[in-house]
Amino acid sequence: MPKMCAAADRTADAGATIAAMTAEAHPPNAESDLSRLLHADRRAGVEHGALHKPLHISATFGYATAAELVAVFQGANPGFVYARQGNPTGGALEGKLALLEGSRAAAGFSTGMAAIAGILLALLKAGDHLVVSRHLFGNTRSLLQTVQGLGIDVDFVDAAEAGSVEAALRQSTRLVFVETIANPGTQVPDLAGIGRLCAERGLLYVVDNTMTTPALLRARDVGAGLIVHSLTKGLSGHGDAMGGAVIDTGLFDWTRWPHIAEPFRIGDPAGWGLLQIKKRGLRDFGATLRPEDAHRIATGLETLELRIGTTNANARVLAQWLEQQAGVARVYYPGLASHPQHARAAGLFGGRFGSLLSFELKHGIDPLAVLDRLRLIILSSHLSDNRTLAIPVAQTIFWELGAERRAEMGIADGLVRLSVGIEPVADLQADLGNALAPFNG
Repeated sequence: MPKMCAAADRTADAGATIAAMTAEAHPPNAESDLSRLLHADRRAGVEHGALHKPLHISATFGYATAAELVAVFQGANPGFVYARQGNPTGGALEGKLALLEGSRAAAGFSTGMAAIAGILLALLKAGDHLVVSRHLFGNTRSLLQTVQGLGIDVDFVDAAEAGSVEAALRQSTRLVFVETIANPGTQVPDLAGIGRLCAERGLLYVVDNTMTTPALLRARDVGAGLIVHSLTKGLSGHGDAMGGAVIDTGLFDWTRWPHIAEPFRIGDPAGWGLLQIKKRGLRDFGATLRPEDAHRIATGLETLELRIGTTNANARVLAQWLEQQAGVARVYYPGLASHPQHARAAGLFGGRFGSLLSFELKHGIDPLAVLDRLRLIILSSHLSDNRTLAIPVAQTIFWELGAERRAEMGIADGLVRLSVGIEPVADLQADLGNALAPFNG
């Protein structure tokens, strides 16, 4: 029985091969991560000299002999059993994600929310306690409220200081969950301080790195045990694929986790946590990353550095410009000197500050009236697309929370979120200028 339970982990070895082969043949100091990423598929071996891993759409995988099938199913040999547990296209993407984050291994999911749910449902039990940032993305907060209904306790704290997290810890605390940059308020937690705290207390530190991506921060560097990504956002960038990922950095000692089921306590203990996540959070819930999406995301990764450079530069210019507009009461962007965590963000993110910003209109200005005047910027709920997107926050993505909770989170009725794209910044300024013109008097 234990060997059979290892099968899903071994079927993902094709993805781990990419990170392992490129690292072995080309030491990190010899080439940049971008070069290693661009050449990962061909170095791992692709038929016909192709430069990309091909699209494998088969749901089933056959073997010449029963012995070969058994060997793959029991985990003795690498391979694929059933596409719900992984396929070669997804495996190649997983290897690239681990490479980008400088981490041990990754597991692909159908969405970022599925990845977060996979962690919680696979690793936690009733009576466990979590400490999370109170400024989490709305759907993540909604998921945690659902988890509370299953008997898991959750404390929402201001993670700007590690001391607030420490004050909320209990004997039953299992993990701490934060985002690198909060959406939409752009708060930046004390990522390194919380990482040190979790290491001292033996807690699992889960960091959602979606808004920064490894182009700004490798979450392993602040002590994360697990990293979460919505692959739909910046890592893909093109708005044409959905996906999520859980990445195991190798920093957390899984022998200390009390809920690793006996069938998964096999082989190298460093793999126990991700194996259980793959089994209980991915396979059992069917949150499978489609090979078509995996292929698009993997291609999008190749232009990550170029896209991030442009979107981050555009966002900083727009944030500074918006601060000067008469109709704008406040701008939230870590790249501004006025941001409470500006110095921290500058140190963590290497002088770039992300493509997300929000601005609060002055009292009495209807955000819908402003947004209806936009002609280039798209009204949309998505983030980190190549195109610039805008949305009124209180009336849409945080509407379900209600006025009281929005006030607690500092979300005003006139708050507008911008996800800045790669358009020429002068075009974006002109569009926003036209939208704000009647209200700038």
